[in-house]
Parts: sequence; C-alpha cells; structure tokens
Amino acid sequence: MAGIKTSSGEYIDSSWELRVHIEDLGEDADPVTLRVTGETHIGGVILQVVEKTGISRDWSDHALWWKQKRQWLLKTNWTLDKYGIQADALLLFMPQHKPVILSLPNQRSLRIRVCFSGTTFSSCAEVCKVLGVRHPEELSFLKAPEEREKKKKKEKDPVTQEIFDLTSFQPSNFNTTQVQVGGIPSHFMGSPEGQECYKALSVCRTGLTPEDVQKRYKPTTVVDKSAIHARWLDSSKSLMQQGVQEGDRLWLRFKYFTFHDLDPKMDAVRINLIFEQARWAVLLEETECTEEEMMVFAALQYHVNKLSVNADNCMHLPNDPALQDLDEALSHLEVKMEASTASEALEGIELEPELQENLRVFRPRKMTLKGYKQNWVMLKGTNMSCYKSKEEARGEPLIMLALKGCEVIPEVNVASQKFCIRLLVPSPEGMNEVYLRCENEQQYARWMAGSRLAAKGRTMGDSSYDAEVQSILSFLDLQKSNQNAAAESINMLALVSPRYQKKLKLKQLSPRILEAYQNIAQISLVEAKLRFIQDWQSLPDFGISYFVVRFKGARRDEILGIASNRLIRIDLNVGDVVKTWMYNNMKQWNVNWDIRQVSIEFTENINVAFTCVSAPCKVVHEYIGGYIFMSTRAKAGSKGLNEELFHKLTGGHEAL
Repeated sequence: MAGIKTSSGEYIDSSWELRVHIEDLGEDADPVTLRVTGETHIGGVILQVVEKTGISRDWSDHALWWKQKRQWLLKTNWTLDKYGIQADALLLFMPQHKPVILSLPNQRSLRIRVCFSGTTFSSCAEVCKVLGVRHPEELSFLKAPEEREKKKKKEKDPVTQEIFDLTSFQPSNFNTTQVQVGGIPSHFMGSPEGQECYKALSVCRTGLTPEDVQKRYKPTTVVDKSAIHARWLDSSKSLMQQGVQEGDRLWLRFKYFTFHDLDPKMDAVRINLIFEQARWAVLLEETECTEEEMMVFAALQYHVNKLSVNADNCMHLPNDPALQDLDEALSHLEVKMEASTASEALEGIELEPELQENLRVFRPRKMTLKGYKQNWVMLKGTNMSCYKSKEEARGEPLIMLALKGCEVIPEVNVASQKFCIRLLVPSPEGMNEVYLRCENEQQYARWMAGSRLAAKGRTMGDSSYDAEVQSILSFLDLQKSNQNAAAESINMLALVSPRYQKKLKLKQLSPRILEAYQNIAQISLVEAKLRFIQDWQSLPDFGISYFVVRFKGARRDEILGIASNRLIRIDLNVGDVVKTWMYNNMKQWNVNWDIRQVSIEFTENINVAFTCVSAPCKVVHEYIGGYIFMSTRAKAGSKGLNEELFHKLTGGHEAL
C-alpha cells in the first residue's frame, strides 16, 4: 500500500516500510521491502511478498515467522496492529513443513516432513498418519541428547541400518481412511521403496549382538531416568518455538503407556513400535524384572526374531478361534455330505484317531510322598481318561479330565531324558493338576500335540495334528543339537540385559531360554509381540515416568513418579515409595507458572504441592492431564481425536 507523498518526497500518511526475508532465496538474499500500515492484514502482506518475488510456484505451505517473538503469524485475517508488529520486526517467509530425522523405537531412522507451525501434538498426529499409526495422542517427540550430554553419559544414538526417505509424502495430503486390506497405508504400496519402508516399520530389527545392547546408554538411577523425561517437547507449542531446526534429529516415542484399542488387523506398525519400545525398556532395565521374567522375555524375543526373518510374516494375523471353530464345523459338514449314507458318516466319526498308551502319571496331593505310577491313559476327542491297566479300560476310570480350556505346560530336558507334560485343568472343585511322563521323544510329541489340540477344543483328527507333532520334534532336535552353536547363531546373549549377560554363561542361558520358548513356540508373530507387551505391562515398575521435584515443606529433593492411574512419592536416596495418590481421588490441580509449582487437591482434604527441578513444570503438568485425557477415551469411544480437550487438560492454554 503506497502512502501519499509531498513535493519533497516525504510520506504524510501512516504507512511504513516492512522488510520480509524469504528463506527459500537463501540467507544472503536481500529482503523484500513492502509499504504497509497497521491496518494491513497478514494475508495482504503474504500476497505482496509473493508478487514482489515474481516467482511462479506453489506458495500455499509458506507462512510468516516473527523471529524476535518466536511466533508464527498464521491468522491471515489479523492486522499488523493486532499482532503488534512494528517496522523493526524481523519477519521470515518460510515453508511450514520441513524435513527432520526421526529416530523410532525400533532403531530405524526416517527423513520425514513435519509441520513446524502447528502444535507439537498436531505435528506428531500428522507423522503418525503417514506411518499408519492410530491413536497418535499416545506418542510425542523428544529432543535428541546434546553432544556434551552424550559424551558425559557415554550415550550413543541407536545404530541404524539406513535412513528411509519419506519426504515425498506430504502429511497434509493424507486422511485416516487411506488404508488397504490389512491396515497398510495405501501410499506405501505405490512403489518398492514404500513397501520396503513399511516392512522396516512393521518388522522388528533382527540380528542384534550383545555389543548392541551394551553400548546403549542405560539409566542406572531414577535421577538418570528423570533426565530422559525432561527432554519431552511441549505439546502445546510448535517445533519452531522450541528451537527445532530443519534437519534436526527427534525421537518419536510412546509417552503415555495406555495403549487403547490394539487391533492386529489395523495396528501392525503400532504394535511393532510398542514391542520395540518395550523390548529396549526390558533390555536396558528401565523397567525392572526378575530373572525368570527375563527368560520369558528372551524366549518371546527369540520367537519374534525367528518369524521376522521372513518379512512376509509381518502380514500374518493371529488365527481367530471363532473362525477355527467355523472351519472345523464346515469341514465336518463337508465330510457328512460326501458320505453316501448315514452309516458311512457314522463310521467316519467312529474312526476318529485316539491315543492309548502306558504312561507314568503323577497327581500332586497335600501330605504325600508318592511318585509316578504306571497307568493306561486314553485321549479321545477332548477328554483324557486314566486306568490302572489296559484290561480295566472298560470300567470306571481313576481320573477323568476334560481338557478343553486347560493349560498345557511342557517340562522337557533332552539332556536328562525328561519328557513331562503338566496339565492344569479347571474344575468346580478347584484346579486339577496332573503330570504325564513319557518314555521317549516320539511318545512325548504325540501326547503333547494331542493335549494342545484338546485344550483348544480340537481333536486329533484335526489337519494340524501332524504338523504339531513335527514342530515339537523339531524343537527337541534343536535342544538335542549343539546348543552353543544354536545360541551363537541367534545371539542368545543379545536377548537379555547386560546384567544377565555377565551373570549367566552361554551354556547356562541357552537351555533356560529354549525351555521357556517351548511354551510359546506355536503362537503367531503378532501374538508373540502382544504377549511381550502384556507381560511388560504386568511388571510392577511398568509405565512410571520419573521427575525430580521438591515437595512443599521438604528440605531435600525427592522423586515424583507419574503412572497412568496414580502419582507416587519416592525417596531419592533409598528408592522406597513414601506415598501414593490415585487419580480417581483427585478433585483439581493448579499450576503457578511463575514459581514452577504444581498444587493438587485430593479428597479427604489432602493437598499436595511441589516445585519441578529436573524438568519444566509444563512437562509434569502435561503428564497428569494427559493421563486423565487418556481415561476419557474408553467412555467416548475411539472416534476422532479431541486436540482441544487434550490441551485444556494439559494446560496448553496457560503456556501460550
């Protein structure tokens, strides 16, 4: 807008010069000079800048950044006066989406375009949309450790095989309905590079070595853990406001450990990323577990690694028991229809396979020292009967067990020729526990396969019986072979934390992992990942985020643990839990932003106040409000993403 000049060339109106730098032209380029007034709208400024450049291109993603105020000027209908912009304002005209390097929990790295102008919450949601991850409110961005911090703590970034380039995907162009069968985002299926990227996201990294685990930074104390949580970005501010620049490295992690509506058909990437975050939390002992629990986690990792070698397995979904029952019913119907007469169909039923052999049986009872006894055991359909001898098999059985729904536990040691099957059968009187001891591998494989099928409500006539027997025999061969060689090929030591790598030798570790593996050897890849996640969630220290705080009236710093349903006061020196407060007893909480103090009022006139030491007050406040927001999803269903409610609960309106 040109002002009115006098004969001397001076302006007599209220217009003034505004300089705007265009980032795309480089730092050395001269700024564009505009003549504006306080009533000029932001949209008008952008229009003049585009016209002045004389460059014909798509400028729709560009916006104005006010450098001194660290503020985006996104409301194009606002005037310069309303924003408070004067002639000394340093404005940059730049793209809102820029590439960053994103480190994922599975040790992969992506080069991906993220929004620098929206809130971190919405930017993370856009990234998750591209990756095909539902419920992005559970994730957020962490700043990567600074170089001096990494040197001090000897911390290294995760070793990555390669950086996958997704900068060609514009997040704003995608919507949540762009999926194909199996939940795979359609944009990944358009090229071989996209398919490789999807596999990298949905398949866990195999081939880890003990050195890969040892060189990762391990937080040894709660203070170390609190330093990690201090790096979370403020969800209510933009990346640009928090100093993130183009090409910087960010970490994408699950921040809130309430995984809502996990669906194997839609969440292949999401489940894999949760599994990887859980895996490293266990390996680095961020979540503590016992030695026996570590063996179970190692066995699940071993199983996942085996199935993940073939990338196609990532598309396999767990079998639906209801569909299995339907298939079985249809197969029986087909047999009956093919039978020429009813007698032929009846004959087919009568010839259904069954097992009848001498086995040693042991039934534990209180106050008894009796051991195994030789019995004649029959497995027919889903029922097992034990008789004193073969001759008495037509009479009343000593033990009658309905195996459907029971738990079948292997107890095998090939080296000592121990082939036992432990059956836990629920009954109205309580849990029936029976041990079956087999003479050799072949007998064990037959009875183990039959018992497993019966526990699932299926009989030995099922088509999977022979495959089950062969699978069990293959496992026994694996145990019987050179276990050291097997352990070296699959890096058994890489499946446990460094503490157990030092404590247990390979000869001790391999049999224990393989023994635990026998219990889960038949489950699918997705089921193994979900089982790992569920076992991780059952650990006492699961999902606790730590912060160093100073409680009101205290003379020394303490630790505040924030979990999905409670706040925990922890003694910093001893590590003992001093007090626990549940969210459902919380009436309200407030924040004094000036003194960085959070005050919380609970029922029964309980008041808690603390100042934040290790992290910004906003991060702690966001955790509390975030978990309360997560609890509303079950009531409201999984439709949509209420960003406004999230910011209201996490205090975003206070921090703007």
